Amino acid sequence: MEYFAMISGWVYAGAAFLLFVLIYPSFHLIGPTEVGLVNKRFSFKKLHGDNPIAFNGEAGYQSELLMPGLRFKFWILYRVQKFPWVQVPAGEIAVVIAQVGSSLPIGAKSAIYKNEFGSFSDLSFFIKNGGQKGVQRPVLSPGTLAPIHPVGFIVVTRDKIYGVPLIPELQHTAGTLTPVHFGLDPAQLEITRIEPMHFAKEGKVLDTIGIVTALEGDPLPKGDIASRLGGYKDVEEIEKKGVEDDTVLIETIIGTKNDLHNNYQDFQAFLDNGGRIGLQHDPLLYGAYNLNPFLIKVERVPMLVIEQGEVAVIKSYVGLNTEDTTGEQFKFGMLSRPGHRGIWQEPLRTGKYPINPHVYQAVIVPTAILTLNWAEAVSEAHLLDQQLESIIAKSREGFVFKIDLQVQIHIADTKAPRVISIVGSMQNLVSEVLQAAVGNHFRDKLQSMPAVSFIETRQMVQEEAFKYIRGKLEEYEVETKGVYIQDVVLPETLVRVLTEREIARQEIETYKKQKESQDQRIMMEHAKGTADMQSDLARSKVGIDIKTNNAASRKAEGDGEAVYIRDTGSAKGAEVEAVGMARAKSYEAQVKALGEVPTALVNIVSALAEKNVKFVPDNLVIGGGGAVDGLAGILMSYFSKMTNKAPEKQDEPPKKPEEPPKKQIKA
Repeated sequence: MEYFAMISGWVYAGAAFLLFVLIYPSFHLIGPTEVGLVNKRFSFKKLHGDNPIAFNGEAGYQSELLMPGLRFKFWILYRVQKFPWVQVPAGEIAVVIAQVGSSLPIGAKSAIYKNEFGSFSDLSFFIKNGGQKGVQRPVLSPGTLAPIHPVGFIVVTRDKIYGVPLIPELQHTAGTLTPVHFGLDPAQLEITRIEPMHFAKEGKVLDTIGIVTALEGDPLPKGDIASRLGGYKDVEEIEKKGVEDDTVLIETIIGTKNDLHNNYQDFQAFLDNGGRIGLQHDPLLYGAYNLNPFLIKVERVPMLVIEQGEVAVIKSYVGLNTEDTTGEQFKFGMLSRPGHRGIWQEPLRTGKYPINPHVYQAVIVPTAILTLNWAEAVSEAHLLDQQLESIIAKSREGFVFKIDLQVQIHIADTKAPRVISIVGSMQNLVSEVLQAAVGNHFRDKLQSMPAVSFIETRQMVQEEAFKYIRGKLEEYEVETKGVYIQDVVLPETLVRVLTEREIARQEIETYKKQKESQDQRIMMEHAKGTADMQSDLARSKVGIDIKTNNAASRKAEGDGEAVYIRDTGSAKGAEVEAVGMARAKSYEAQVKALGEVPTALVNIVSALAEKNVKFVPDNLVIGGGGAVDGLAGILMSYFSKMTNKAPEKQDEPPKKPEEPPKKQIKA
């Protein structure tokens, strides 16, 4: 009995050991972040098609995964492999590649995605609902933790590859796979961030936008270089409504349609809304985006920033057909409304604009006064004159001049599109128009002038240059605000001659100043002597004033006396004339009454009486006939004198009074 009991014990123990050996390996403890991949070793059913996963109990990888916990799979029939859940770290994305499903259509680069697929954690549902092999359009966002079938899908993150690759070329690299094996750079599996960045070319930090290129989609329409959802039908509708304000069109063009596809993150929505392959019109603005690197390529470029005192003239390479708005008189290209190809007639003003530089070229035009230097100095504000050099010209005698020049111009903001239509760019305006006009003018001017004349008439030359350049730039609708000759570098020989001439001129001026100094000293000495004699001079002046006053007094008295004599003489003359006329009449009457001799005697007696002539002397000696006889004798004597007097000749002219002898004036 004991023997049989011992034998049965050994049998039970062996059976238990055998049961343990057969059963224990069939238990599988799946960790909390693991899945168990079941591989059925054999089956009477065979897989059909090219799917490597069994959905109906066929031998091979089973579609059902073992979830976390203690799971039983008979080890003789099944082999279980543990795989970690797919976990996407923060700041990264994960790309999903399906190794099962229906084949992609010819030309397709990614599989159609349905929202029901979720995070691809249900392989059976994926297959039953038309899931396709290849790159899946959505990406797994940061922080995703999902039990994804390691054979049904390959999940690629920046630092780790999840899944078992079925491609023969990759099977031998299991455990050492990197994104490079799938044609990706690890940096592409990071979140795409649009933010300010440093640009080495500009040497500063600038605001940026993301220029998007879609790597899948229908081809672009003929003639287009970029895809815009819906094309430009919205622009056409605005124009049909008769809206004349171009700013409305600009806002429509700048306004993106990224909300239709969540900024290219929902690539399936992008394609469903008519997205096309190639360059995209609408850029990405500031933000972080989960973009599939297999389908989206992003280039970060500076945002268009227009400062105060500038405008941006837009050259559009996309849009509706060009419709010229300038008319027939404008012969320098065409301008069009925003939304059309060509140069927009309305510039962009101060602000920041998310303009795609691959489809719109912005030409910055300064509208403030622009200073250009033909010299070694360069204006750091715009650098448009960095290639301008001092003007080298030759005078008529052959002297070579080097002229530093400054020109100030101004472009009105409303005329900026026309200016760019004429010259193409501001650099062309400076290098092709201004440089030729300015340089040729001064060269021609100097060749016709002597060197000295140029130096002496520099202001006049400057004014003539201003008029000439202003006329030239008016042809390009640019205003000229000033032309200034900053400096003239003269040849050494001419400088020496001019220096010697100036020294001689300065010596002459010095001598003049010295002479003026001596003259001033003489005047000072004269003034000093005058001051010293001032008292005598004052007395002399007072004496002169007194004598002048006395002379004036005597002159006044003489003038008064002369007036009196003149008036008295006139009165006496009138009196004598009246008396004479009366006597003449009386004489005529006496002659008629008495005769001439008696009348004469009477008048003689009267005249003697008037003159107080004594008829009888004080001592009278009377003899003979007495006193009467004496008186008679006197009368007779006077009478005989008068009668014997010869008569005057009436025909002879009166004799001129003899002039007094002239005094001899000695020199």
